[in-house]
Amino acid sequence: QVRVVESGGGLVQAGGSLRLSCEVFGSIRSINAMGWYRQAPGKERDWVALIHVSGNIKYHDSVKGRFTITRAIGKNTASLQMNSLKPEDTGVYYCKAAPVSLDSGYWGQGTQVTVSS
Repeated sequence: QVRVVESGGGLVQAGGSLRLSCEVFGSIRSINAMGWYRQAPGKERDWVALIHVSGNIKYHDSVKGRFTITRAIGKNTASLQMNSLKPEDTGVYYCKAAPVSLDSGYWGQGTQVTVSS
């Protein structure tokens, strides 16, 4: 059984920073793709930042230049450094991990990020 666990959410003022962490537990041979997704209040879940073992990284336009996704080499962990946070960044942030492609994979339970104005 595979578990994805996020941590690091919280309440921060606009302009502040938070760092989210994600770790994958369980018997899985390798994780090639990991990503962070966000579900704002009243909206559907959407992707924020994606990273592949090939080195390919993608950011949603709304977070480019402010968020940075990283992954520890050889480990099934990923982080999301969030700077210059805005109230519109508020939402539940989910980590997803996949052996091949993020078209499928495993979801974490989510961590709440609240940015106050």
